[in-house]
Amino acid sequence: MTGLNTTNLTSLKKIYSGKVRDLYEIDDKRMLMIATDRLSAFDVILDDPIPAKGQILTAISNFWFEKLKDVVPNHLTGDQPEDVVAAADLPQVQGRAVVAKRLKAVPIEAVVRGYLAGSGWKEYRQSGSVCGIALPAGLKEADKLPEPIFTPSTKAAVGDHDENISFAQCEAIVGAELAAKVRDTAILLYQTAAEYAATRGIIICDTKFEFGLDENGTLTLMDEALTPDSSRFWPADSYQPGSNPPSFDKQFVRDWLEASGWNKQAPAPAVPLEVREKTAAKYREALERLTG
Repeated sequence: MTGLNTTNLTSLKKIYSGKVRDLYEIDDKRMLMIATDRLSAFDVILDDPIPAKGQILTAISNFWFEKLKDVVPNHLTGDQPEDVVAAADLPQVQGRAVVAKRLKAVPIEAVVRGYLAGSGWKEYRQSGSVCGIALPAGLKEADKLPEPIFTPSTKAAVGDHDENISFAQCEAIVGAELAAKVRDTAILLYQTAAEYAATRGIIICDTKFEFGLDENGTLTLMDEALTPDSSRFWPADSYQPGSNPPSFDKQFVRDWLEASGWNKQAPAPAVPLEVREKTAAKYREALERLTG
């Protein structure tokens, strides 16, 4: 039961290592993005990888990039990862890498919520609102919202916590015009994806998108799209408002960590093999359901 926790290509220069992805420079317009099997929870990277997670995330993202390409352009160049590395590096690349455009990142996380869960549910119980957006009184945990809401957050460095911000704060960071464009695009992406996922027995509770701007200033979807790492997926057949539904994502590990009494500061406790295997199975089920 092993996994790829880090990459060390000999043929390209590493330019960044994130919570899950390692980035390598190809040229001034393109980079190689490799999804490792690392798992981050509560903004801490766990020592124990989830085997094959990187391949599953890449397959799910690529599926959505293709399905949503008419809503917004994405960062894929169409080049094959295997063509840009030396033969010795192929085992670290196959099935888990993409060749991506180098973009100017929009410095916010574009979060869309269709249901009341997680930090949104906690905030709603205290204030009746989520990220400054007032919601109807009397909602229960996991209730569907009257319409999807855009609740941006800051884009924290590795090891720091993303923080929910209001739309006004989002406008102050990126400008009113770009903030509106990001909001409208993110909501449309969510609605389009949620509609499709519903036909596959999956409810997309919420999700997080990342965007960049190309050399012409075109808004472009980047990083990953609608994976179990960036979204909360619920099985429709066991969905019941008023309780936190079981999910196809890293919530399984998060729930285990919450119950362990961990204080959410690095280092994280070692995650038992059984929990990692069940998490891998959840990811794989999400892939199989979505792509058939």
